[in-house]
Amino acid sequence: MILGALAGLLLSTAAHAESVSVAVAANFTKVAEELAPLFKVETGHDVSYSFGATGQLYTQITQGAPFEVFLAADDVRPTLAVTEGFGVEGSVFTYAVGALALYGASIDVTDGKAVLEAGAFDKLAIADPATAPYGQAATETIAALGLTEAITPKLVTGENISQTLQFVESGNAELGFVAASQVVGKSGVWIVPSDLFEPIRQDAVLLKTGEANPAATAFVDFLKSEQAIAVIEAAGYVVE
Repeated sequence: MILGALAGLLLSTAAHAESVSVAVAANFTKVAEELAPLFKVETGHDVSYSFGATGQLYTQITQGAPFEVFLAADDVRPTLAVTEGFGVEGSVFTYAVGALALYGASIDVTDGKAVLEAGAFDKLAIADPATAPYGQAATETIAALGLTEAITPKLVTGENISQTLQFVESGNAELGFVAASQVVGKSGVWIVPSDLFEPIRQDAVLLKTGEANPAATAFVDFLKSEQAIAVIEAAGYVVE
């Protein structure tokens, strides 16, 4: 009798389980992947991700990509999504504030300012400033240090922050400006002072395509939970 009731409960839960499609800024890849199984345990729902540069993902949203939630690396495009009719009014919130880091796979850049000023490197990788907020933060940092003219000829541009990290780890660039969350636990990294670039406020928005999907609304709620926040903060982000 008890086994029958339990089986019925499990079947009922499975019947109500849904899946949500989430567009995620590349810097948040590791955290998003860590959150997926926790979300599954907490809600019973599945989540599938598409990672990329924020600008590229937003372009896909405007062209009809079937994403239901958008986790951007800025606070501009989620609000724009609402303004342009793709996002749900009142659903925008900041899920993380990012930090920028200078990283060298074989170079100690603990004193990043000195390393950049010395200029003893051939290539420095950044994400595309036009589509990736971390790339924009990198160019702002270089400008704030008065090094734009010296460093611009040495720049290698990745499509997104994940490719930027790959450039450094593969040796295609000695240095790279990446998300601090990508190099948590690595030594010889320079965490860029926050006064050298505009704050990287990463906002999320429920898209209208997901408004009627319980898995989409559940994912948005889950991101605000203490469990999710603990994972996000452990990865080097700030949650306000």
